Amino acid sequence: MNINSPDYKRKNYMALGQIYFWTATINQWQYLLKDDAYKNVIIDSLSYLSDKGKIDVFAFVIMPNHIHMIWRIKEKNGKEMPQASLLKYTAHEFRKMLIEENKNKLSRYAVNAANKAHEFWRRDSLAVHLYTSPVAYQKLNYIHLNPVSKHWRLAYDPCDYPYSKAVFYEKGVKRYSFVKDLREEFGW
Repeated sequence: MNINSPDYKRKNYMALGQIYFWTATINQWQYLLKDDAYKNVIIDSLSYLSDKGKIDVFAFVIMPNHIHMIWRIKEKNGKEMPQASLLKYTAHEFRKMLIEENKNKLSRYAVNAANKAHEFWRRDSLAVHLYTSPVAYQKLNYIHLNPVSKHWRLAYDPCDYPYSKAVFYEKGVKRYSFVKDLREEFGW
C-alpha cells in the first residue's frame, strides 16, 4: 500500500477503543530493562495512565530489551496518544537514571537529532489489532511464555516471572492493580 494514501496506517497505529498486541523495543536491542529499576519505571507509567483512564492493560511482559502488552487506548493523554506518553516519560526517566548511575552507558543511546540527544526506544513500535478471540488468545500465550522461552530463560514457570501478568491468568493472583481481565473482553 502506498504510504501517501489516506488509508495507509503505520505498523504502530492504534485506534481508540480497540484492543491491540503492542511491542516496543529498546534502541539497538540493548538490555537496558535488565535492571528491575528500569522495569519499575514502565510499571509506574502504566499505572499512572490506567489510573487516569487513558488505557486498559490486559497483559504485559517486560523483557530485558523489549516490552509486549495487550492493551486498549481509551483516550488521548492531553494532545498525544498514551503510547507516546509512555515512551516519552520512560525515556526521560531512563536518561535521569543513567546520568546518576553511569554516564558512559548513557552515551550508548546518543543520537544526532535536532529534537533530542538520546533515543531509548526504537521508532515504530509494532501494533497488532486483536480482532478475534483466537488471535487474542495466541498473543496472550506468547506474552506469558516469553520469559520461559529457550532464548531468555528468565524463569522456569511463567507465573514465577514478576514482570508479567501470567500469574493472574494462571492462579488468580493480581500483582498489579491496574490490570484488567482479557477473558471478560472476549468471553472466554
